[in-house]
Amino acid sequence: MTTKAILLTKSDDQFAARVAELSDEELRAATPGADVTVAVDYSTVNYKDALALANKGPVVRRWPMVAGIDAAGSVLESADPRFAPGDRVVLNGWGVGEQHWGGLAQRARFKSDWLVKLPASLSTRQAMAIGTAGYTAMLCCLALREQGVEAVDGEVLVTGASGGVGSIAVSILAGWGYRVVASTGRTAEASFLSALGASAVIDRAELSSPGKPLQKERWAGVVDSVGSHTLANSCAQTRYGGVVTACGLAQGMDFPATVAPFILRGVRLIGIDSVMCPQPRRQDAWQRLAADLDRSKLDALTSEVGLAQAIEVAGALLAGKVRGRVVVNVNA
Repeated sequence: MTTKAILLTKSDDQFAARVAELSDEELRAATPGADVTVAVDYSTVNYKDALALANKGPVVRRWPMVAGIDAAGSVLESADPRFAPGDRVVLNGWGVGEQHWGGLAQRARFKSDWLVKLPASLSTRQAMAIGTAGYTAMLCCLALREQGVEAVDGEVLVTGASGGVGSIAVSILAGWGYRVVASTGRTAEASFLSALGASAVIDRAELSSPGKPLQKERWAGVVDSVGSHTLANSCAQTRYGGVVTACGLAQGMDFPATVAPFILRGVRLIGIDSVMCPQPRRQDAWQRLAADLDRSKLDALTSEVGLAQAIEVAGALLAGKVRGRVVVNVNA
């Protein structure tokens, strides 16, 4: 039996991304230590996936590599008693698609410790409409609440709001009753963001250039997926005792800030890691997504492509031309 997958290869600086037919023997040989085989229904294209598919960043650590940091499907075989054939599962992160063959494939082999049983109310397609982006957004939103940011405290800023993390964060926070201000470079998407629940939309240019170490206080909380000057300005505008969650680097990995917001206003900067996040935290995030995320809004921010089209989507996503989430039907 063979499996279709997006295979990334690199030799003498010659890079290729293509749909390949892989044998069961190749799959098993490439995934030592994996004890669960999954029939994948859907995967997705996240920002990190796009970097890997377009060879635009040092994402892939081992060659050849099957791309895809996410997968959702059903267990075919399991050596772990916690999982039985037919169980629906979701996987995010753990180095999959980077160091371990990933989820942009019709079948995949993973370590059981990486898998989360999918909440009964979510389909595998919905799980990938959420994906790492939505799961990361929930981790950010939960962190704001756990750090004491309440809806009555004032406006919450979401940067990169038209992207995967940002759009789902807007929907979650609005659903929880927060007044959400969405920052985006695509102001034409204002009606889309308003439909997700944003109370106001601002141009990312207001945050993306160098700014003063301390600025007018505005935000009770921030969900930032952009980094660089945007994150620095967000911190400089956060109100006394406010909380900023940082999970991305779309503008850059640098953080050109000072300590002023943290020592003069007591601002808290919370880093959000989705890749190696402990299982109890993952399971809680997925249960909250199943319970709290508006499915009609999720549908509105989701598009679907086939396996081969995922390679084409990567460039558009990196160019900022993709709204919301892209689900990949690996069997189409």
